[in-house]
Formats: sequence, C-alpha cells, structure tokens
Amino acid sequence: MAIYHLEAKVITRGIGRTACGAAAYMSCSKLYNDYDGIQHDYTHKHGLVWERVFLPTVAPAEWNDRESLWNAVEAAEKTKDSQLAREFIVALPRELDKAAWKTILTEYIQENFVADGMCADVSVHNTDGENPHAHILLTMRPLNENGTWQHKAEKEYLCVRDGEERGFTASEFKSAQMEGWEKQYPYYVGKKKKYMTPSEAESKGLSRASKYAKSTKYGRKNAITARWNSEEQLIAWRAAWADAVNRALERSGVEARIDHRSHAERGIDEKPTIHEGASARKMEKAGFVSDRCELNRQIREDNKLIRELKALIAKLMQAVKMTLAELAHAMEQVRQDIIVFTYGVLHNREYRAKDLTYLGTIAPKYNEYADAGKAISEKVKERKSLKAELAALSPLELRKRRDLRRQIDALTEDITALRANRTTIMEELGQEDDKGMNEVKADVEATRARLDKYYTSDTDLVANINKSKARFKELKKQAEEFERGELTDARLALRPQMEIAAHDRIAWNIKGGKVSFWNYTHSITDTDELLDEADMAERRRVERQREDRERRKGLQQRKRWPREQGR
Repeated sequence: MAIYHLEAKVITRGIGRTACGAAAYMSCSKLYNDYDGIQHDYTHKHGLVWERVFLPTVAPAEWNDRESLWNAVEAAEKTKDSQLAREFIVALPRELDKAAWKTILTEYIQENFVADGMCADVSVHNTDGENPHAHILLTMRPLNENGTWQHKAEKEYLCVRDGEERGFTASEFKSAQMEGWEKQYPYYVGKKKKYMTPSEAESKGLSRASKYAKSTKYGRKNAITARWNSEEQLIAWRAAWADAVNRALERSGVEARIDHRSHAERGIDEKPTIHEGASARKMEKAGFVSDRCELNRQIREDNKLIRELKALIAKLMQAVKMTLAELAHAMEQVRQDIIVFTYGVLHNREYRAKDLTYLGTIAPKYNEYADAGKAISEKVKERKSLKAELAALSPLELRKRRDLRRQIDALTEDITALRANRTTIMEELGQEDDKGMNEVKADVEATRARLDKYYTSDTDLVANINKSKARFKELKKQAEEFERGELTDARLALRPQMEIAAHDRIAWNIKGGKVSFWNYTHSITDTDELLDEADMAERRRVERQREDRERRKGLQQRKRWPREQGR
C-alpha cells in the first residue's frame, strides 16, 4: 500500500560527506571530485530505475552533466564544515508504475525546487521490487542572473551616524559612507578596548587595537537561503509531496491516499512504525531477526491492542445510560485490561532484572577480554618496532642494544601475561576460542537491545494502564445511580470468567504461552490496589452479613407484632 516517507538530510563536510560522493551513490555512476581528488565509483551498484538533472533557466548548460554540477558546488564551498547539498529520500507508491513515478517527481521538483532557483539531481531506486524510492539532491546556494553562486551570508558591518547604529554589507557600505556612516574599530582607552569611529578616535589621539571593524556575529544571511533552511519551508515541501502523490493516485484510480502529518496532528493515538529499510528486510528473508522489523511487529501488536480498547470504549460510550449488567461487565472488562497490562510490566521487570544481572556479570569480563586484545596488539606492534630498531643498530652500540633487549623482554612478559589473562577469561565464560567469545559479544549486544525494547514496552504499558484507569473512573461515576451492593454482586459473579480470559490473553501474548503464577497473582492484587478495590469482596461479605442480621431482626419483629396486638 502507499505510505508516506520523506527523509530530509544535509550533505556536509563536517561529517565526512561530499556532494560528488552522494551524487555518485544515488546515480550508480562514477564521479571524480576535484576538491579532494577522490574518485567515487558506484557503477557496481544495482537497482537504478531512472535518473535526471533539473536546472533553472539561469544555470550554466554544462551543469546538465552531473559531475560538472556537483564539482561546481564543491568549488563554491571553502570551509571544512561547509553544507554542500540538501538530500530528500521519498517513498514511491507501489500501486503506480515507472512512468507515473517519473511524472510525480518531475512535477514535484519543477514546482517546488527548480522554479525557486535550485538545481536538482534525482535518481529512482527499486532493487528488490518491494521498496521503490527516490533520492533528490538539491543545491543550497541561490543563483544570480548570470549563473554565478550567491553568498549564503555576507559580512555585516555595524556602522554609526549621529549616535545611531546600523548594519551594512560591504556592497552597501560605499553608498552608506557617502551619507555619513562610519565603521567602528577597537581602540585602546587606557588598558581597555572600546569601539568607536576613526574620526572620534583621531580627535582623542587614540591608537587602533585591531584592523577588524565591528560586525554582527554571523553576518547577514541570504534571505533566500534562510527561507530554504526554515522549518516552515520543510513543512511546506512535505505537504507538497503528499499532494503530488495523492494527485497521481487519484489520476490512476487508486483509492489509497497518504498524509504528511504526524499521528498526533491527525488525532491518532496509535504509534507510527519506523522505516525498516532494505537491509533489515534482507536479514529477515535470510532467516535472521532484524531489530527494526521486530520493533515494528511489537508496535503493530500494541496498536492492535489500542484499537481494541478504543473500540471497546466507543461501544461503551454509545449508550448514555447502561443497565446494571452492562455496567458491571464494562467495569470488569477494564479491570481485565489492567490485569493484562500490569502482568506485562511485571514480566518485563522480571526479564529485565535477569538481563541486567547477565550484563553485570558477563559484560565487564568481555570488556576486559577485548581490552586485553587491544593491549596485546599495541604491545606486539611496539615490540616489532623495537626489534627492527635493534636489528639496525651497530654491534658496537652495546648499551643501547642492552636497553632495547630489556624493553623487548618486558614487552614479551606483558604480552604473555595478557594472553594468559584472556585465556582465563575465556575459561571463566566457558569458551574455548575467539569464535566463542564472538558469540558472547553477540549475546551481550542482543541483551542490550532487549533491554531497550523492555523500556519502550514499559512506557506503552503504563500509558495504557493510565488510560484504562481513567475509563474506570468514568464508569464509577455512572455506577453512583445504582445500588452499590447489587452492582458489586453482579461484578463478582462475572469476575472468575473475566480473570480466566485475562490469563488466556496473557498466555497468547507471551512467547511459549507459559504464564508465571507469581506474576499473574500479583497483577491481580496490584490491579485491585490501583483501582482502590483491594478489599471489595471482603467488604461485600460483611455487608451481606449485616443485611442478613437486619432481615432476621425484621422477621422476629413481625412475628411478635400479632401477639402484642392480641393483648
């Protein structure tokens, strides 16, 4: 089905990426980067469906060549942390064909980017036929009418005239100077520095402390660049992509639609799934478990439970007034839900404690093993260097040769001790070789991943408990119009079958279906304490005894009454 996915990134040198490298990867081609002299070759990569470069009318014609375009971008940026390009990765609807994808992308890029002065480079990938998507690479500098790059920001000098301070760029300052505006420079006033104009400083006979004029910290940003980098613009681009896809789906007669808004903005309580990616799906097909796919399965199960709860709540809210039987069933159903959620919390706590104990025991030993391995590598390398130095020495340099041998012997002892330590750790962990220790490493990483899942699951379970508690409070208000004893009797009559149903739900959710008696019992007592009903059954038993006493007392009085009348 059609899904909405738009991922926005910035290609920056600060994290080691280049525009030429990104363009070569997405177009499955070979590009040479003039800036760093690196040849990026991705011609071996498969899955390219379509690629094209889009240019505004003012851009040089030679930029239709991808290598020329992105080398021009690289040449325009001078710093080691420059932002080079903006990249969008968008999911394409599987309901449509290649021709429709081209139409969607062409319309979207022309209307939103090229018409606004950007150069765009697009490539469509569909390696396995299950994940069609497009990479859109965009330039970040606006273009002048002559096809040259504009500044992202210009230096802005803070000038003064008649006590008023105003900022001017270098190009604006010439005309501003004619109007009497002056730059400010730092001058020595005693031991301190103070900004003032040259004319003022000259009248006081002060000497300049620096040749640099006072300016704003980040200069004056290019208005077009600032707009492109704004959050509002990104939201507009996201909405435009949803509109473009939905128009294409409508033209093709497909009922499905996508929405760029978050679940919260759309009023949806369900958790959104995460992007799995081709690598995760490939792992699953190969028979392995991907953390991303596993997390999505858990999210889908949680969403299913949320939908069931919402359906139940909607059903309960359909009638403004419930019968006593309906209200009793609704209250016991909410209690059942809380028992299931509470068991989930206790279950997570139990297994989290086991995993934490495991990590506390095994992880330090494995870390010690890994650190010893690193130390051995470093010392072996150092010993090799010393041996090479010893071999190069003249036989006459006796003292230096003796010192080197002493260092080599010390290193050999250290290496032997470290290897013995690694062997001891392997024995303690029940392993015989490095392969076994790699399995230990994998177990430690898998345990840490499970702990993350437990924490995520706990957050969701607690949220569901709070929602159910709020619902129970609403039902309690409706219960005020009924006689308390009758409602309690109706609820207690339903309780055994409701608790059996809770047990069955728990068994269905647990791998292997084995329910812990301890956790199940405590989930019931914890639920009753949460709902402030821990002694409900006992209270009802006492009430019944009192009612029975009053009934017997009333019968005795009625028996005495005729005799008293006859006297």
